[in-house]
Amino acid sequence: MTTTPTARVTPYFRTVQLLQQYGVLVALALLILFGALRYEGFLTSYNVFTVLGYNSMFGLIALGMTFVIMTGGIDLSVGSVAAFASVVAALLSPYGLWPALLGAVAAATLLGLINGLVIAYLNILPFIATLAMLLAARGLALMLANNESVSADFDHGFTAFGQGTLGGLPFTAIVLFVAFALGMVVLRLTRFGRHVLAIGGNEEASQLMGLPVRRTLVWVYVLSGALAGLAGVILASQFGAGQPTEGLGWELTAIAAVVVGGTLLTGGSGSVGSTLVGVLLLGIIFNILNFENGRGTISLSAYWQSVIRGAFLLIVVILQNRLTRNRQG
Repeated sequence: MTTTPTARVTPYFRTVQLLQQYGVLVALALLILFGALRYEGFLTSYNVFTVLGYNSMFGLIALGMTFVIMTGGIDLSVGSVAAFASVVAALLSPYGLWPALLGAVAAATLLGLINGLVIAYLNILPFIATLAMLLAARGLALMLANNESVSADFDHGFTAFGQGTLGGLPFTAIVLFVAFALGMVVLRLTRFGRHVLAIGGNEEASQLMGLPVRRTLVWVYVLSGALAGLAGVILASQFGAGQPTEGLGWELTAIAAVVVGGTLLTGGSGSVGSTLVGVLLLGIIFNILNFENGRGTISLSAYWQSVIRGAFLLIVVILQNRLTRNRQG
């Protein structure tokens, strides 16, 4: 009689699992503790709300990117789509908040729909399709804005969306938290969420199982475009102008937040809640760097943020790859 050897769960394996599940949350807690002990104004309501309000744009884009990456895809156009939406919102702002909001989100959603149709029905690689949309959306933004910033209207309530508060909390932060709460419900409790994970795990098997693969892919990119459009509305209302040249590198920020949160770039696995933690982690890192600049400890220009984002993304991808191999091993 022969027996099949069973895998023994070692302490190292448990450590790997814990790092994958809670590492980003632990890192966030340690950063907050470090900032609270080192900087006098770090935990003031002004600083906390400023971080939340500003990073709401990146959070919304990262939420859409989470669903895209969970299907095994990528959306490089989100920064340009947000810039395009900010211009549309600024142009529509004299008509009031809702026309500007709905018009900009609808325009961005249309670009996301084009991405989804090209990827799902023309079988174009997501990298190529969204790279083309990155260029197209940037060109549209520059044409609509005549290659300059478009001032938003301040008299019809549009800027209150990005600059107002509700119960002391920035309205944009409330929008961010509501969006992520809905995202968690969609991923965990709906067929759409299960289809997204199944497609990312194995697209061919999903097709053989009769899942609506193409339709799901289209909706994923529609969602990404709509959330990028909402981020563009926040951009225009926070700064009082549509910015056709903004959004450069936002896709890197979104991808970094998603990957930091533990979502695999290969698809099939991910967490909406962890993406939010990843967004906050990146936001607090740059907030700490700003405090250090203020203390004179270091002197980094805004351009260094792109360098840090790129290096951070590379490090996280390498760590994620090693942890995944160790788990499989």
